[in-house]
Amino acid sequence: MRKGSDYLSAIGDEREVYVDGERVRDVTGHPAFAPIARTVSELYDIAADPASGMTAYAREIDGPANIVYSMPQSHEQLVARRKAIETWARHTYGWVGRGPDHVGSFLAGFAAHPEAFRSEKHDFSRNVTTYYERLLRDSLYVSYAIIPPQVSRIATAHAWEGDLIQVGVADERDDGIVVRGAQMLATGAAVADEIFVSCIKPLTPEDRDFALGFVVPIATPGLKLYCRRPYAPAATSPYDYPLSSRYDETDALVVFADVFVPWERVFVYRDIDGLRRQFFATGAHVLGNSQAQIRFATKLRFLAGIARKVAQTTGVDRVPGVQEKLGELAAIVSLVESAVLAAEYGAEPDDAGVWLPRPRPLYGAMAMQAELYPRVLAILRDLTGGGVLQVPSSVAEFRNPATRPDIDRYVQSPGVPAEERVKLFKLAWDAVGSEFGGRHHQYEMFYAGAPYVAKGYAYRNFGYEESLADVEEFLASYRLDDDW
Repeated sequence: MRKGSDYLSAIGDEREVYVDGERVRDVTGHPAFAPIARTVSELYDIAADPASGMTAYAREIDGPANIVYSMPQSHEQLVARRKAIETWARHTYGWVGRGPDHVGSFLAGFAAHPEAFRSEKHDFSRNVTTYYERLLRDSLYVSYAIIPPQVSRIATAHAWEGDLIQVGVADERDDGIVVRGAQMLATGAAVADEIFVSCIKPLTPEDRDFALGFVVPIATPGLKLYCRRPYAPAATSPYDYPLSSRYDETDALVVFADVFVPWERVFVYRDIDGLRRQFFATGAHVLGNSQAQIRFATKLRFLAGIARKVAQTTGVDRVPGVQEKLGELAAIVSLVESAVLAAEYGAEPDDAGVWLPRPRPLYGAMAMQAELYPRVLAILRDLTGGGVLQVPSSVAEFRNPATRPDIDRYVQSPGVPAEERVKLFKLAWDAVGSEFGGRHHQYEMFYAGAPYVAKGYAYRNFGYEESLADVEEFLASYRLDDDW
């Protein structure tokens, strides 16, 4: 199994990553990316440890592979997959949203249904299965960029002014294609091995040049990453910013300056229907989002733990109103956890024999994510009050003999020394109020797209036919002229 050192060595290549107008020459040593790279390397070391239980036989390669990438062939294997994903999620407390297991789950769904990648003009089915086998053998970290740039949110790419703003076909050659343009939102791409590029947004027949799906190494010539401002370098210490200093994945705009993509790395080519099939006719969307909800439940549990610790530290956990808020937190976490387990309990094999979580509870939880996460943050903010603002500016106040006595005397709680209280409240602030916390607020609200997109998944997968039949049966059971 791949170890953390193998991963770090692999990403120390010639990738073209830009921050503050300058090219980053080594992401493993740059303050913006070294912390998250180190965190991902820890995930690989955990998986490589036989005690983790994250390795199992994979029939596709006739050898061992990480279970997080698996196509579950039984209910037991689906449970094992969930536990493996939880193992990684618990290590990051749910704060790494786009780890290697996320896109890896999509790729497993693709490979389970290679027929979805055949069309009248092209057959890319073997490309998909071959790449999946490589994913299993090498434990790749694949990021993705599947959203067009926000040039216009009411028109698709063919109507935009300019040549190939969204990534599209610039040239077709005997040995592959040349692509030009940009795509977003490549979370974690700066420290990934490779990137899957496609479009989950519905396109029109006029957008054929943009109807693509392909995967390339991050270090591919002509591929450039423009990262948003990273938060890790601004963290004065792990004590002051315990989350920002470890888990900032970075997000990036991916620019393709006439990038060559060999045919063997192409999954979808000028195929509008193929875009939808790859996600929704393969189980990929269900597998990818089940990983996301497992991770989300882990994160909510952690936030609930912070809230409980804050209430305990300040001595208000005996107040009925506070217990009510903690009870609401407990209810929210329990609902998401229950949806994950209900999706697993109701799983069934598809026509390829792959056990997929039941979509109804899965998409039900995902549809409410944009409302549940802000509510959790609001409760935590309420419980911390001014405590997250009245903390020392940095750990330096504890290290300075001239300031330490005042901090110890005035920033403490009964039975809780200042050092521990400040540590807790700085963690709470990093979760709800720092730039890192604000990014996660936005991320969780729009994880599945705009609210109508997320709730559309719930609407289409609820199974309204049964509910309608119940109502119609009941309406038919009485008439206008019925007597009591």
